[in-house]
Amino acid sequence: MLGFLQAAQAGDYGIAAQYLQMSPARRQSEGEQMSTKLKVVLDRAFTGRFNSFTQAEGVPQEGVPLGRQKLGTISSGDVEADLELVRVSDPSAGKIWLISSETLSKISELYDQVQARQVESRLPNVLVKHEFAGMPLWQFLALLIALPVAAALGWFILALLEIPLRWWARRRGQLEVANWRAVSGPAWLLTGTLIHQVFAAYLHIPLLPRHYYFQITSIALIISATWIFWRVTQWSLHRVRNRALARGHAGTGSLMLLGERIVKAVIFVVGVLAVLGNLGFNMSTALAGLGIGGLAIGFGAQKTIENLFGGVSVLGDEVFRVGDVCRFGDRTGVVEDIGLRSTRIRTDERTLVAIPNGTVATINLENLSRRDKILFKTSLGLRLESKADHVRFVLAEIRRLLYSHPKVETKSVRVRLAEIAGSSLSVEVFAYILTRDFNEFAAVREDVLLRTMDVMDDSGGGLALPSQTLYLSRDGGVEKEKADKAVKKIAELREGKQLPFPDFHEEDISSFKGSIEYPQAESAVRKEPSESRKIG
Repeated sequence: MLGFLQAAQAGDYGIAAQYLQMSPARRQSEGEQMSTKLKVVLDRAFTGRFNSFTQAEGVPQEGVPLGRQKLGTISSGDVEADLELVRVSDPSAGKIWLISSETLSKISELYDQVQARQVESRLPNVLVKHEFAGMPLWQFLALLIALPVAAALGWFILALLEIPLRWWARRRGQLEVANWRAVSGPAWLLTGTLIHQVFAAYLHIPLLPRHYYFQITSIALIISATWIFWRVTQWSLHRVRNRALARGHAGTGSLMLLGERIVKAVIFVVGVLAVLGNLGFNMSTALAGLGIGGLAIGFGAQKTIENLFGGVSVLGDEVFRVGDVCRFGDRTGVVEDIGLRSTRIRTDERTLVAIPNGTVATINLENLSRRDKILFKTSLGLRLESKADHVRFVLAEIRRLLYSHPKVETKSVRVRLAEIAGSSLSVEVFAYILTRDFNEFAAVREDVLLRTMDVMDDSGGGLALPSQTLYLSRDGGVEKEKADKAVKKIAELREGKQLPFPDFHEEDISSFKGSIEYPQAESAVRKEPSESRKIG
């Protein structure tokens, strides 16, 4: 069809006749005249499009036998015919497509109808005889005049649509108006192009210029529709992302950002494919090429894709967030950024470590910032020569200490004689400190350890010395007076049936809670109310 139209447009009707299904003798005698009439009829009475006909063997059509192709309808007055192609065998060229003889049989009658209905008879000759871009001058000028008219009508229609939107915005806020203005540009292009196409349909532009015109305007429609989808997707996902961030779901917000990029990429690719299809490219071949290319890229970028999906997994699970202190395998640090390819952490040595998200998704990960409390665990080694009641005194006093401390969880306290080793009596101390901040935990741990040292001193004993260390100084040994006092206290508790083994009574534990001052009265961070007022 393009070959026939281009030859006829150039005035070479002898070449154009080669595209008609006619016998050689008839083509020789009537070919040029039939080509002339066919071009006039196609320019003024054809309805349909032939740019989708891109396969050499034809496109299967319902009700049309193989070897034939229906491209549209030619209609003028009460005469109508199908524009049909037929595939024939040519001795020199093989299988070729020609305009069928059935269509040619009605061209003369259609030509008479078209001639009787010409609008050119009412126009000045200068606008009818002269052509520009393959069209009579009057049609070209009409298309130019229709441009501002279509733009004005498109703007007017959008302005009418904005009236109810503004009414709604006054009730819900200005966000809807702002979003409408974001798509008003592409919407104006879409509306104006559609209106201009309606004007062009009434002008009956010659078929070849009409083909090119609808190709160009269809590309404008595809671009405007793609633009609108792009803006709507951006606005919708931004709104969902902001809601997720407002609710504290940082991972969901990051996923929305990733999803927005992916959806935008898909919209862009679909728009490009639609433009290429409109230009007549065979999309099945293009899609097959994309599939093969995607497969090759997938093999070549396997690690990158693994890290991408690892990032999606990390963001979706919300195992950690930016600012959390985490342990990734043997590395501990503060999470500074969660990207699509890697997660960056700032270590205690102040170095920046980038860990691929594929690795993050598979390794053991500990989020230290998500702790509701922090474990305090230590082991005390008492001297082997300590008596059993002396050990009982130490155990009871350390339990009392932990039960009494306001920053220690009472239910988790465990102070037990765990082992009689070769060089010491091992006492296990286990409890949870009621804080999530490690700096505060370190201060509480220090306070508990110092108070434990006071308990050891009050017991008259001391910690066992490492067996592998040789001390040349004289060891004072167990202080007899304090040790006797500790044993005496245990004896009194035994006589009063108040021995705190295996543990203190629950009423005693409740009475202990908070009886220790923390911080201590001598602490620099502890200010009396009167001192605070003086400073103020």
